[in-house]
Amino acid sequence: MTELTPQITPALTPTPNDCPLPRRRSDFATFNEAIDYAAKSEKGMNFHDARGTLERVYTFSEMRENALEHARRLIGMGIEKGDRVALIAETSPEFTAMFCACVYAGAWPVPLPLPTTFGGKDSYIEQLGVQLSSSDPKLLLYPAEIDELAKAAADRQGCTGQNWDEFAGHDAPDTQLPDADPDDICYLQYSSGSTRFPTGVAVTHRALLHNLYGHATTMHIGEGDRGVTWLPLYHDMGLVGCFLSMIGNQVSVDYLKTEHFARRPLAWLDMISRNPGNSMSYSPTFGYDICARRISSQSHVADRFDLSRWRLAGNGADMIRPDVMQQFVNAFADAGFKAGAFTPSYGLAEATLAVTVMPPGEGIKVELVEEERLSGSPRDLSRPARYRAIVNCGKPLPDMDVEIRGENDEVKSDHQIGKVWCRGPSVMHSYFRDETATQDCLVSGWLDTGDMGYMANGYLFIVGRAKDMIIINGKNHWPQDIEWAVEQLPGFNHGDIAAFAVETENGEEAPAVLVHCRVSDPDERVKLRDQIADKVRSVTGMSCVVELVPPRTLPRTSSGKLSRAKAKKLYLSGEIEPLKLAA
Repeated sequence: MTELTPQITPALTPTPNDCPLPRRRSDFATFNEAIDYAAKSEKGMNFHDARGTLERVYTFSEMRENALEHARRLIGMGIEKGDRVALIAETSPEFTAMFCACVYAGAWPVPLPLPTTFGGKDSYIEQLGVQLSSSDPKLLLYPAEIDELAKAAADRQGCTGQNWDEFAGHDAPDTQLPDADPDDICYLQYSSGSTRFPTGVAVTHRALLHNLYGHATTMHIGEGDRGVTWLPLYHDMGLVGCFLSMIGNQVSVDYLKTEHFARRPLAWLDMISRNPGNSMSYSPTFGYDICARRISSQSHVADRFDLSRWRLAGNGADMIRPDVMQQFVNAFADAGFKAGAFTPSYGLAEATLAVTVMPPGEGIKVELVEEERLSGSPRDLSRPARYRAIVNCGKPLPDMDVEIRGENDEVKSDHQIGKVWCRGPSVMHSYFRDETATQDCLVSGWLDTGDMGYMANGYLFIVGRAKDMIIINGKNHWPQDIEWAVEQLPGFNHGDIAAFAVETENGEEAPAVLVHCRVSDPDERVKLRDQIADKVRSVTGMSCVVELVPPRTLPRTSSGKLSRAKAKKLYLSGEIEPLKLAA
């Protein structure tokens, strides 16, 4: 489908990149103060339709006015300091104002996903119910378009559910708003749940502002910078990096809804091309992958796009693929995109957002590491050495300490692989109402991230998640290595494969690979299965279980990551049914 180049509606003028108000890099005591200060500028948020056409200009000043009115409304409805208010995080002025209203009212906003990331109505209601049960909100607010689904989830949990318009119909009495303290909880953020049950991360004002400050100083955010994003606002990269950071650092931003990006990914690059300032825009690997694939069948890249002012092309949220980044550079170099704009990072909701960031301009840097070193397994001298390219994820933010630790908590030296731990003001307060989980990962101020990596000359390299490791006959294998090997076969896209360990009929463990299959002929499916098995054998040195499944079967987390744990659970329970092959 050919995408049409959008035009800005003449009647609307985007918010400016610069204004006389001196920039402050999130040096506030509370986020309330950050909102108040940003509202003194002429900057703000700009919402675009599916074709990237500007349809709503929403200044920080207007947002603050609406937020203060909504805060009084919340208090008038009986919402007290410390209560949770769940918000369906639609990319809209209503969500941004309601989030800030909760902050002003002393309530904890809880951003939750839209139904677009789930397979159907029942699965969405179930997932929403899980998060509502965990966060225990007094109120769920949402766009009117999902009235039926949201009300069903709210009724199941026993909280009040109202759409934006219903809520706006309540009185907003003239009442005093509570004072905020830097150590108060500012919001509740759900981690992706890719390897564990979804858990609410409690983030204080102090932690949020420290992370926003570290992000701004490390990225050298300054005059002329402007944000452009399609990321969902319920995920930490979208919420913190592309919404709260824009307020805390007084940056104008252009928004494209995530579902619109999914249908027309190149609208994202169109918006960057029209940006009059220095663009800052972030994406997981798959966003760059989709754009590179979409443009491969089109020509005249330089005529359509101007990516020469894209200063910070952030990478994060999942494992960074250097091959995909190179494909993006190849596809868009003629449009002025510079490889040095890539800004790899590492972070997680439990540390508010960022832990490490590559200094601007250094781009993607990789080290080739033997797979045996990555897994900690002894070298098989009968097979040639295999290497994986590990991406440099940058240096720790100011006041953030990072250590690599072994099984006995000993601190590892450079280039020694172990568990990644971090400590600093950005680290979460706790998991909400889950003391056991909190104590499991927070030890003497240090956060056990659950990720594996190594340090080298002050830079962090991430190799995978400890809980994803596949251990067969005492030998360790990273599922990413197996998945990436299958992706090299023709016809597969990023996210088409899930690898994990299963128990075979003889009681032994073997790697299992679920693969999206777009082949309809049963005989061809058999050939494809055998081809995949051969490829995995060449990587792991052993046989595996290969199951071909229908496209769009593999489950994803709310942030769009592949959920191997859930894929395994659904497969073993029979909820994922493999396709039939020829006899």
